[in-house]
Formats: sequence, structure tokens, C-alpha cells
Amino acid sequence: MMKIWGMTDIGLVRKENQDAYAVRVSEDTGYTMCVVCDGMGGPGGGRLASTIAVETFLDACQGNLRSGMDAQEVRQVADFAVAAANRAVYQRSQTDPSLKGMGTTLVSVVTWDDQALVSNVGDSRAYLIRPEEGISRVTRDHSLVERLVEMGNITEEQARCHPDRNLITRALGPEEGALSDSYLLHMEAGDYLLLCTDGLVETATDQEMEQEILRGGDPNGCLDRLLALSKRRGAADNVTAVLLKQL
Repeated sequence: MMKIWGMTDIGLVRKENQDAYAVRVSEDTGYTMCVVCDGMGGPGGGRLASTIAVETFLDACQGNLRSGMDAQEVRQVADFAVAAANRAVYQRSQTDPSLKGMGTTLVSVVTWDDQALVSNVGDSRAYLIRPEEGISRVTRDHSLVERLVEMGNITEEQARCHPDRNLITRALGPEEGALSDSYLLHMEAGDYLLLCTDGLVETATDQEMEQEILRGGDPNGCLDRLLALSKRRGAADNVTAVLLKQL
């Protein structure tokens, strides 16, 4: 069983919130589905892309998940849902020249029993936070700076303020096909899973996220405290997060 919190905010600089998130709980099948998207594509396009991706992903999951599926079957459904979201964004972009090239990142999780299947495209992230072990990043960014970090050309800290930090190498929508990565996690009582856009990542360190989630006080106010921290540091981008706790 999961407890879930979510928030999205325009930040202090952008004129439009192009992020989107949603949560669905299927009591019939026992699955909980959460998704966070960060849209891109000019006025209106980014917000439309993220909204389409969120709705399509959840509809595809809910329409295909069945009770008693094993982890591989859930992974196949999640992969199908990501592909459906990509196709929906791409097809919508073809109907209006002003929307051409619009796209969105995606990070999602499907949970059931003590299992969690995380999927991602782009640089929105998932973190696992455990009381005894602290915070660890689940996903790998599909971005230029992530490649530079992996090659040893820059450090993680340098990546946070690199001028090309917003250049991503994968997204949903710009092309007919999109590759996603997925990760299967075993969740224990007290574990947290955080899904977030780069608007939070660029203004709060991993250690600050861990501190707020595990030791910041009332967990019901955790995301509000992280948003306040982001705003104290300028909140140049939209900020969106979903936090899950395994009960």
C-alpha cells in the first residue's frame, strides 16, 4: 500500500507551466500508476505535449494491466504505454505546423504489492530514498551532460550548472519512435520513491531532497518545503514532483 503526494508549480521565471503529472489507483487490480512529464515546444506546445503524454500513458496502463501479472508482464505494459504516449504526442504535432517538434520527458512508476516498475525518457528523474541507506538515483538521464559525466569529462556537481544541461538526447513526441529505460525495484515499508522534473533537480541537491524527505518534519509538507527551497534559489524552471511512501 502506498501513500502519495504530488505538486506542480510554474516557478518564478517561466510564463507557462509546461509540466504535468497525475496519479491513478486501480482498486480492482491493485496497481498504482504515477507519471510526471516536462514538456517542450514553444507557446502551448510543451504544455499540450506533457498533458497528452500523461493521459495516454495512464490510459494505456489502466487498460492493459491485469491482476496477477508478473514483473516482466508489467514491464511490457509500461513499455507499451510509453510507446502509446509517444505516438499520441507525435500524431498531434503533425496536425498543426506550430506544434511540429513538440515533445516531453516522462518518468513513471507502476507499483503493486512490494514491487515498483520505473520507466523514463529524457531527464526527469526517479529517486529511491530508504531510511537506513539514504537517497539513490534510480534513473539515468538521457542528456548531453549525463554523457559527459559518464565519460569523466565533468563531475555531477559541474553538470548541475553546465550551460548545456537542458539538452536531452531522448524525448517523447519529436519522432515516431522513442526508446525508454525501465527499472524494477523491491519496496520495503518506509521506503520513499520520488519522481521529479529537472526544475527540482537543478535547485535542490540529492542530499537536500533526502534531508527533507527523511528528517524535514511532517511528510505531508515535504513537497511544499522542497518547492520553497527551489524558489529561494530562483526557480528558473517549472517544478513538479510526486512522492510515494511504501506503508
